[in-house]
Amino acid sequence: MTKKIAVLATNLVEDIELTSPKETLEKDGNEVILISFEAQQEFTGKKGTKFISDKGIDEVQPEEFDALLIPGGFSPDQLRSDPRFVSFVAYFLKNEQPLFAICHGPQLFIQTGLTKGRTMTAYTTVRPDIGYAGAIVKDEPVVVDKKLVTSRTPDDLPDFNKTILDILHA
Repeated sequence: MTKKIAVLATNLVEDIELTSPKETLEKDGNEVILISFEAQQEFTGKKGTKFISDKGIDEVQPEEFDALLIPGGFSPDQLRSDPRFVSFVAYFLKNEQPLFAICHGPQLFIQTGLTKGRTMTAYTTVRPDIGYAGAIVKDEPVVVDKKLVTSRTPDDLPDFNKTILDILHA
């Protein structure tokens, strides 16, 4: 069954952390919608990949989606200063909807105030931050807490992508 997956990203996203899960999800038959500040906004990954958003954050509601992907890089740090993106992410955490975040992606969770007691991982420099925000932090390639899947770095993408599909097929 086709799922509709939201991806939140903007400039300086970690290219492979967007492209690899997106390709995995699309090959599995899912519809992946890239959401940024504005629709049809071009933005550039850290390694130079050009992306064009499908939708702007004001055009979407989290209820429209079956899951959410947050790739890392410097993108999550920029998005977390905007309450529209924070609110979008909070919906998935509050409602136990499938939520996948890698590297710096979990930075967006901190602003929601919903990390306390959740088990997760992130990039080395982000792990203390989510810990201070009340998360139970692990240094493992992939950490699953109900339907919340987190991962550390591009090296973990094979396990991260497999776990994303496992959660969506459960």
